[in-house]
Amino acid sequence: MIDLVDISKSYYMGTTAIEALKKINLAIGKGEFISIMGPSGSGKSTLLNIVGCLDRPTSGMYLYKGKETNKLTDREFAKIRNSEIGFIFQSFNLLWYETALQNVMLPLLYRPGNLNGKKELAIDCLRRVGLYDRLKHTPSQLSGGEQQRVAIARALVKNPEIILADEPTGNLDTESGKIILEIFKELNKKGMTIIIITHEKEVAGYSDRILFLRDGVIIK
Repeated sequence: MIDLVDISKSYYMGTTAIEALKKINLAIGKGEFISIMGPSGSGKSTLLNIVGCLDRPTSGMYLYKGKETNKLTDREFAKIRNSEIGFIFQSFNLLWYETALQNVMLPLLYRPGNLNGKKELAIDCLRRVGLYDRLKHTPSQLSGGEQQRVAIARALVKNPEIILADEPTGNLDTESGKIILEIFKELNKKGMTIIIITHEKEVAGYSDRILFLRDGVIIK
């Protein structure tokens, strides 16, 4: 599903080039559950951004489902990102003045279809993560674990093929974190590809394969 061939990514601070990734070679099959670990500054988030079509590599080739993404237009690139990949972040990124239902509906607002159909889809996604009784609650009325479940429902409402999660349990207590990871495990059993960034061995233990990055290189 995902093939990275000699992927490198550099950023510039003035005239100094910072190599975030150095000739990464990686294949990820459909339905895999993968964790990416490594110290701060190892290139984990940069790698996730490239896989998620949020950024393009400086050099190398990224094939998504056999398509060379470097040959895609910006619009085609964005279409993959917006329709086939769901993103979940440590900080939840919810709108605090909107209800759980409204937050989950956000990705659907600019898609064709009637409002009632979009609402039912969002409700179904909240039901899947166990929040059917929290539809009208705003984030300030939800626990951290519940807020993260809203964020998962918002990612699921696009019916993505891949979920990318950057430290999804980092701001949660142990019990809430376990609930989130069990949701990921259940989604993976149903065929969804899951890729998680984490610093915690216990979190990585839920995955089928663990990648260790250091200084922009996969070392293990």
